[in-house]
Amino acid sequence: MFSRLKNLFGKSADSRSDNETADDGNGNPGCADQPPFLHREAVFDRNNRLAGHLFRLQQSSSTADAAGDLQRARDNALFDALLASDEAWNKIPAYIPLSSASLDAPVLEQLNGSNVVLLIQLASDAEADLISDAIARLRERAYRFGLFRQPKNPAFTKIIQKVDYAAIDVAGSEPGSIRDFSAAVRAGVRENAIHLLACNIDTDDDHQLCLQWHFEACHGRFAERSAILQQDPGGDPHKAQLLNLLRLVQGDAETAEIADAMKQDPVLSFRVLRYLNSPMLGLTRRIDSLEQALIILGRQRLTRWLAVLLFSVREPQMSDWLLVENALTRGRLMELLAERLMPGQPHDPFFLTGIFSCLNRLLHRPLADILATLPIADEIRQALLERSGPYAPLLAVAEQSEELNQSGMSDTAQAAGVSPDMVNRALLAATAWASEVTEYWE
Repeated sequence: MFSRLKNLFGKSADSRSDNETADDGNGNPGCADQPPFLHREAVFDRNNRLAGHLFRLQQSSSTADAAGDLQRARDNALFDALLASDEAWNKIPAYIPLSSASLDAPVLEQLNGSNVVLLIQLASDAEADLISDAIARLRERAYRFGLFRQPKNPAFTKIIQKVDYAAIDVAGSEPGSIRDFSAAVRAGVRENAIHLLACNIDTDDDHQLCLQWHFEACHGRFAERSAILQQDPGGDPHKAQLLNLLRLVQGDAETAEIADAMKQDPVLSFRVLRYLNSPMLGLTRRIDSLEQALIILGRQRLTRWLAVLLFSVREPQMSDWLLVENALTRGRLMELLAERLMPGQPHDPFFLTGIFSCLNRLLHRPLADILATLPIADEIRQALLERSGPYAPLLAVAEQSEELNQSGMSDTAQAAGVSPDMVNRALLAATAWASEVTEYWE
């Protein structure tokens, strides 16, 4: 059935010789001697909604075919980092690139396979029968599988029939190869449909090409380079009202004044109360008014949830989801790291620092202008505007975690006094938390 696919797929533009060593994602040799940090990247569906995350180490590229022992070591380090977290970080699909030589890694028997897609890069000596057996065994643990385009590998045409996703490195492929790959997969696949996954999309033009050729999941930096929040922020009057509520709750306003402000926007009142009563907050008592919320939650916690709700977006686009996830993950990541470093101390200010660091992109206004209207702590303002003070080091860690830069992440974490294990655990937990929060938005 697949004999014609070799001609259609053509040569993989990102193929490497067995002796080549993958770089660190920045053109530098792999940094196996440095403690590994996790990197989380968004995957979007055809409707530009967040559809999962691709997890890899900061020191390696997602489709690298490094020398066997080095690649296995990297895969094992990635698995260990994922296994170290006791959080359900894969509440939405988690895509994990790995070498076919790592399919026998014992740690795969310990990971929770549900919602995990293992993206296989075939080793040069890959044996199709052994890989097929490994896939069948791991399917019993609920794993799903993808395969990167490698038509010259002898095992490719057999393994492509066994997987759920056919993946291609868009940045390393010509447009014609992307088109032919899609056509070949859709024409030659078995009865059960294979999903098309486009990885490493750099530009909006390439993204549109992938959508045109029926790719169902898209990954890459194209989302970061698209315009953030195309809608005029003034088009959502609730944003301004939420900022006003934040100012009142954080300031010296009386409860009656806050309640009056809420009554001016019944729709917003409904959204706030519905969110505060959502299962994720885990409250034992129902909140029926903002006055009651102030009593049950207190001003500090209510400030936290109003800040979170500020990032809820009606009919969100791809860039909206990316901004929302970055903001929520930054805040929660900083909070979790602060809990480890400073047990017993208040950690909400760290959370707010992370959240507020994205306000300029949300509201399309200079951050200094926005903060001038909010009665926030001097330490938060200092971290956001001057990059100094007690909250600045963890803010730098949260921001650096969004970059694929192992050495920069290592230096930033060391300056903040946090280890790779602490950062990785916090990143996975923050990812899970952000997914849970957005689940209860309208």
